Amino acid sequence: EYGKLQQLEDQTKKLQKDMKKSTDADLAMSKSAVKISSDLLSNPLCEQEPGFLEMVTAFDTAMKRMDSFNQEKVNQIQKTVIEPLKKFSSVFPSLNMAVKRREQTLQDYKRLQSKVEKYEEKERTGPVLAKLHQAREELRPVKEDFEAKNKQLLEEMPKFYSSRIDYFKPSFESLVRAQVVYYTEMHKIFGDLTAQIDRPGLSDEQRERENDAKLSELRALSIVADD
Repeated sequence: EYGKLQQLEDQTKKLQKDMKKSTDADLAMSKSAVKISSDLLSNPLCEQEPGFLEMVTAFDTAMKRMDSFNQEKVNQIQKTVIEPLKKFSSVFPSLNMAVKRREQTLQDYKRLQSKVEKYEEKERTGPVLAKLHQAREELRPVKEDFEAKNKQLLEEMPKFYSSRIDYFKPSFESLVRAQVVYYTEMHKIFGDLTAQIDRPGLSDEQRERENDAKLSELRALSIVADD
């Protein structure tokens, strides 16, 4: 049973670390998108082309909205997933210490039990019987202490292990809800953006052909011609 709990401890720590990496990456992504839209707004081309400025402004607004919702999502995950994982992990040191104390008591128990058995095998002389009695008296409280610690762990470790589902389920549900809310908002944001800047009826292949044609025109200029 303790092996299961050790595995659970490792998996909990790994999940907490992975969740932190994921939220950090999410924030970095949205911050980068805002930086790109801001850089585009400061591009001199926007000052010269009102139509392009309108598109970039719409893009910048969308990126800022995305970043705002992303921050809300990350805050929610931090509060309802990462923090509970952290609190759950904080229980394991006490559990490990309880197991360690039981193992130490077990060693003391075995040592004193061996001492009793040694005197039991000897000839029953007066001095030996006195030492045997003393050894048994030393053994009795240690044995009781070990049995109490062992009983407690055997009863409580399975309970602790089985409680993990009830503990983590609300966090998992919160994670799913946070993602659903975020991607629902992203669908709206990018739907609005598409309606503002998209040219209806133009396929990706047509856009690609237009870009290729523009690039060919640029390459035809003498200042970029190959030597």
